[in-house]
Amino acid sequence: MMTMTFTTRTGVKPLAAATLAVLALGLTACNKTPDNNAAGNASQPAATTSEATLDKIKKSGEIVLAYRDSSIPFSYIANTPNQPVGYAHDLQLKVVDAVKKELNMPNLKVRYNLVTSQTRIPLVQNGTVDLECGSTTNNEERQKQVDFSVGFFEIGTRLLTAKDSGIKDFADLKGKTLVTTAGTTSERFIKKLNEDKKLGINIVSAKDHGESFLMLESGRAAAFMMDDVLLAGEKAKAKDPSKWEIVGTPQSFEIYGCMVRKGDTAFKKLVDDTLKATYASGEINQIYNKWFMSPIPPKNINMNFTMSDNLKNLLANPHDGAQPHAVTAVASNVSKAIASGVAAASVTK
Repeated sequence: MMTMTFTTRTGVKPLAAATLAVLALGLTACNKTPDNNAAGNASQPAATTSEATLDKIKKSGEIVLAYRDSSIPFSYIANTPNQPVGYAHDLQLKVVDAVKKELNMPNLKVRYNLVTSQTRIPLVQNGTVDLECGSTTNNEERQKQVDFSVGFFEIGTRLLTAKDSGIKDFADLKGKTLVTTAGTTSERFIKKLNEDKKLGINIVSAKDHGESFLMLESGRAAAFMMDDVLLAGEKAKAKDPSKWEIVGTPQSFEIYGCMVRKGDTAFKKLVDDTLKATYASGEINQIYNKWFMSPIPPKNINMNFTMSDNLKNLLANPHDGAQPHAVTAVASNVSKAIASGVAAASVTK
């Protein structure tokens, strides 16, 4: 039986795999995650940057997974403190299975480490965490610091606002307060756009997506700019989801990938191969439907976020580039197969 452990301020607590399975299905109550120190876990020494991740894992007997507390539905805390769930987390666990097989370590332990938008890259770089799969955009600036897996999601950056706010696009933000999350590509983009175009937007940055939405919900901000799917997640968990709507022309299209330490080609290949196999088998459809087309914890609300053509194309033609690839005729056919659960490999033969 596999045991997973979580580092908290009070120490390390073991949880049996059977318990984890129940938690992953999602209960109905929502607990706020404890105030973990994301850079914390000081008692756990980070790997030296020259140590290969697979060697580190084999030596320590554990793999350290980064998680987010409010990146719904990718990696977040739903019901139980320190127990992440989500689409990206399910993909992380596929990698864990692959590592166990690669290293012949069926009893490999899993330890979780909380990260934020601002701490996730440094904690991957210094070896505190072995793998980060959340809602991290793959871009050229970040590629200088870490390596990315093939993409697992594609988004557009838009706005979440009240239906009666009068805001329908970015031009309507003049003179209003806009909140976004610190350390994100949205924050950097909107600040530069506001400065270059003299839009007159009052931009404030919150520490995480949950806090950003609280500022919107409490009236301290008129709109919240972020990735469309994350906005849909915040809307789904709102007190009254019907009050909110996602609006605006997408300002960018971005690809999410898992982060590994730069130059660790063996571990990156294992992660890439695992994701590609999950896509090609059609299993990705089950994972997607579980988190985007079905009721999810903590409130059992269905996001009804249909898989986009861009995402179908990415899953049919996985790559680790920073920019979305154009849909080709062949890719379109494979995308249809992905959407219907048919293995991509069978279409391209």
